[in-house]
Amino acid sequence: MLQVTCAIIEHANKILICQRSASMKLPLKWEFPGGKIESGESKEDCLRREIKEELNIDITIHKALTMVEQHYADFSLQLYPFVCSLQAGEVKALEHAQAIWVAIDQLLDYDWAEADVPIVNEYIAYTTSIK
Repeated sequence: MLQVTCAIIEHANKILICQRSASMKLPLKWEFPGGKIESGESKEDCLRREIKEELNIDITIHKALTMVEQHYADFSLQLYPFVCSLQAGEVKALEHAQAIWVAIDQLLDYDWAEADVPIVNEYIAYTTSIK
């Protein structure tokens, strides 16, 4: 089972979401950016590395959300989400079809990868509860 992290990156009251490229598994689905945890790597270190590699930005990690276990037809994963903020840099979609900033109330308007759906819902509930 793949061990994967993802970042819900907040900046200026918007959230960064990424669209998978046509050549990736789950083509053109939307997701929170992140990637596979390497051997001996912490979840947080993995997330910082992956975000730098995929988007050329630095993040600050604030809070872990609930892990999601997802079984697709040809692979399974455990996805560890973290609420983060943009620390430095300008977003460049180096691996995704696109990376865009959207308002929280627009998150449900996108065609999400199945594993990200419960994270979207938990994040919306989390942001509603802290207002």
